[in-house]
Amino acid sequence: QVQLVESGGGLVQPGGSLRLSCGASGSACSCYLMRWYRQAPGKQRELVAGMSGGGSTNYTDSVKGRFIISRDNSKSMVYQQMNSLKPDDTAVYYCSAWRPNGLGGAYTYWGQGTQVTVSS
Repeated sequence: QVQLVESGGGLVQPGGSLRLSCGASGSACSCYLMRWYRQAPGKQRELVAGMSGGGSTNYTDSVKGRFIISRDNSKSMVYQQMNSLKPDDTAVYYCSAWRPNGLGGAYTYWGQGTQVTVSS
């Protein structure tokens, strides 16, 4: 089991920045692929960014050049630096941990989410 706790959300003006943090505990390890998702009202949850334990990253097109995902495996922490925020970035942001279970399936864990609101 892995427990995830996000923090760092809040209200920010367009063009501003926020840094989200996700702390992992329990059976957390660098073997997990860590991801940030978001879900806006009335929309499906979407993948925002991901980072492997080895440092490979991927981003959805709408945040490329503005968001940066990072992780500190020694502290079991994952971060997402969000710059040049837009109203369309308003959503609940979730941290996720994923790894294969060796049986064709996977272990997936979710945090409780943190609200990000971009508004003037």
